[in-house]
Amino acid sequence: MKELSTQPYKGARDYYPNDMRQFNHVAHILNKVVSSHGYEQYQTPILEPIEVYKAKTGDALVSNETYLFTDRGGREVSIRPEATPSISRMIAKKRQEMPYPARMWSLMNFMRYERPQKGREREFWQLNVDVFGVESNLADVELLTISDDILKTLGADESMYQICVNSRLVLISLMKDYLELDDSGSSNMIKLLDKKKKLSESDFRQLALEILGDSEEKMKRLFEILDVKKIEDLPQMIKTNEAYGNLVEIISLAKKYGISSIKYDPTLARGLDYYTDFIFEVFDLDPENNRSIFGGGRYDGLVGLFGVDPIPTTGFGLGLTTLFNFIEAHNLKTELFPSCEVEIIPIGEIATKECFLVAKQLRSEGVNTEIDFSDRKLDKKIQSVSKKGIKFCVFVGDEELEEEIYTLKNLEDFSEEKLGIARIVSIIKDSRQKADDKDAEFEFGIAKEEQ
Repeated sequence: MKELSTQPYKGARDYYPNDMRQFNHVAHILNKVVSSHGYEQYQTPILEPIEVYKAKTGDALVSNETYLFTDRGGREVSIRPEATPSISRMIAKKRQEMPYPARMWSLMNFMRYERPQKGREREFWQLNVDVFGVESNLADVELLTISDDILKTLGADESMYQICVNSRLVLISLMKDYLELDDSGSSNMIKLLDKKKKLSESDFRQLALEILGDSEEKMKRLFEILDVKKIEDLPQMIKTNEAYGNLVEIISLAKKYGISSIKYDPTLARGLDYYTDFIFEVFDLDPENNRSIFGGGRYDGLVGLFGVDPIPTTGFGLGLTTLFNFIEAHNLKTELFPSCEVEIIPIGEIATKECFLVAKQLRSEGVNTEIDFSDRKLDKKIQSVSKKGIKFCVFVGDEELEEEIYTLKNLEDFSEEKLGIARIVSIIKDSRQKADDKDAEFEFGIAKEEQ
């Protein structure tokens, strides 16, 4: 029989307890930040009919990246590659019943069949944040505020990241009105701009010149656009466009609300065609990880694909893989301890059976307790407790059971005391409170330097 591999499926990963502690810590922060803005959590099925994705993104995603199969009932379904079609379907289903604005968020896993690389896996977890029923650009500003709050709550400062913004409508106006491109040329140029950061300067110029019909004059205008650092420096003819004024206001409001890292980026395109106006991406400024962390924008038409009237919608998706890369690049990881707070080490056959009652007492007082009832030597048991990251252990022998006084060992300073259950509980809870206080300071940015 062929020996089984210990490796997970290509592009997926195992999460050991240490990994899950970091995952759950970050998930808790994401939950806390989005909930503080009034967003409510939702969940969707892991499978969707393939038509849902064909309607939104066309055949490219469906043909090349989805995990597509036919179920036993003959239906073509896909493992979800993203959340937007599913939440749009949910909103469309109860369009008349939903209270608006509908602020929704989820943290779910997805699968896409693409080449695994740094920051990109086939199975990935993603935070999705969307607000339905608001035409005002204040909804877009709210998304920027949430994005900024997430990174700052993780301990980042604005020297570590930049929030780049643009508008698909402004882009289209520049392509058609300033570069004088038709619909096809405009679409092709926007797709090229979306790939610009991945191309060499010469390759970009060659591809751009083909779209521009070998016009050096249009090429000159294109690079005038690309050299713009402030949105106010765009050509005067664009400034009569309503979308231009809308984007200017978004940038102004974001700065007013404390987001100084915001920047207009004329090359930002967010390749998917379903974006209808405002778009944004958050970039890591670390030279070793200089890439997009996450992004989103306005997509007012998707709910209408389900046979109901369209609803104004804006949202973003944040992949946890790229977020963890950002956290590691800037040394923002938090020291986390296991959920277990004390390990009971019984000494002797009778104590091994009776210590379950001691553990029950500790758990009844709210102390997470585990027992090592293996037959290993004492020093190996202590080493294992330390390796797990558990701070305390309690030795329980026949004499201790009789006197109800146990030896509590602190594995941080290796001190030992003989104590009753009440005192043991008090010491462990005091230690927990100190850790909780430190976490609270971290979350509100007070102890940033300590991190």
